[in-house]
Amino acid sequence: MDQRTQFTSGPIIPKLIGFALPVLLALCLQSLYGAVDLLIVGQFNTEADVSAVATGSQMMHMVTVVLTGLAMGTTVMLGQAIGNGRRDQAGSIIGSSICLFAVLALALTGVMIAAARPFASLMHAPPEAFEKTVQYVQICSAGTIFIIAYNVLGSVFRGIGDSRTPLLSVLFASIFNIVGDLLFVAVFDMATAGAALATVLAQAFSVILCIFIVRRRALPFDLTRKHLRFDRVLTAQVVRTGLPIALQDGLVNVSFLAIGAIVNSLGVIASAGVGVAEKICAFIMLVPSAFSQSLSAFVAQNIGAGLPKRARRATFYGMMASLAVGVIMAYVSFFHGDALARIFANQSEVVYAAADYLKSYAIDTMLVSFLFCFIGYFSGCGKTTFVMIQGIAGAFGVRVPVSFFMSRIAGVSLFQIGLATPASTVVQIILCVSYLAILLRKEKKASISA
Repeated sequence: MDQRTQFTSGPIIPKLIGFALPVLLALCLQSLYGAVDLLIVGQFNTEADVSAVATGSQMMHMVTVVLTGLAMGTTVMLGQAIGNGRRDQAGSIIGSSICLFAVLALALTGVMIAAARPFASLMHAPPEAFEKTVQYVQICSAGTIFIIAYNVLGSVFRGIGDSRTPLLSVLFASIFNIVGDLLFVAVFDMATAGAALATVLAQAFSVILCIFIVRRRALPFDLTRKHLRFDRVLTAQVVRTGLPIALQDGLVNVSFLAIGAIVNSLGVIASAGVGVAEKICAFIMLVPSAFSQSLSAFVAQNIGAGLPKRARRATFYGMMASLAVGVIMAYVSFFHGDALARIFANQSEVVYAAADYLKSYAIDTMLVSFLFCFIGYFSGCGKTTFVMIQGIAGAFGVRVPVSFFMSRIAGVSLFQIGLATPASTVVQIILCVSYLAILLRKEKKASISA
């Protein structure tokens, strides 16, 4: 099938779900990086090690989502170029992105290694877990170049409508990571350091595999050495498109880090419990996250081809499919959170704390079915500045203030602190619906005047 028409013709639902399913599986496997670290450390080491991996992986997750957001600029621009049939420009977009992210990788590695100790202090890492947290972050930061390389390659594959290649690479990398964790943590008793080392080596393996696949396959655009240069116009467009998403994702994660710092101040049990719950939440949110990423590419190609109504229909179908799964996830999280928590921890107090926090996420699981699909739609349309605005408004206008207020209440539960998240999502959905109404009015006026 011609890549230019992969998303712009034919039935929407089979194509959208067919694209989203490999994205979902890839996200699931990618979440296993940190989850396996926590799971194996939780079975073989102490609460301090669990807290260290949980807190340290929060920083690494924040960096990853920021890079994914920035790489979304490449996905959107590439998707629109392919939808419009601009083959040569597509190659230049990729070349400029490679140069941009190579420079970013070098700078970010040094910054993150140096920031590990201040980060642990800022997050109020419990004293018994402080040095372990620093160690975990520093080792993982040494592999920043692999995180960036994987996200750039993933953005390229999604932009051309290929979600299977990233799935294949992360599948093998996840297997590698599990083996590494068992070897370094369970056999060599390296605890936190072993978990971090296994993660870095797995990320390196996934990048090598992606590069191997790229070199052996035909791409729907030209990509030669002449394209590997900074094109000032295209680089600026990639940054202009991706930076608002990166800022939104980054600041949203800062708000979660703020909540983490609040929880860490309550002690090592609360810290470990919320860390376990966050790992579970990463899996619970996979379906809406997959549709969000898939819709960005799907909508981008249809907008590039001049088919906005088809793009909106795909968004609606994505919401409905995500909600159907969200209802099930909400039930399991609210009523069986303790069973989920026992997968990652065997300390009863940690399990109880995680289950209490998960109840608030059960509510959010259904709400994000709408929010994440809205974000995917607006990103694909190139309206990334709005994506940033609504994300920041929800994070710092609702989530952080509400969680801080709740934490000041005597005898507060983790469930009450966690309610800040669904409250934020409700506000963001209202903003998205309002902005969509504005865009539809503008579109209607434009069609009448034409």
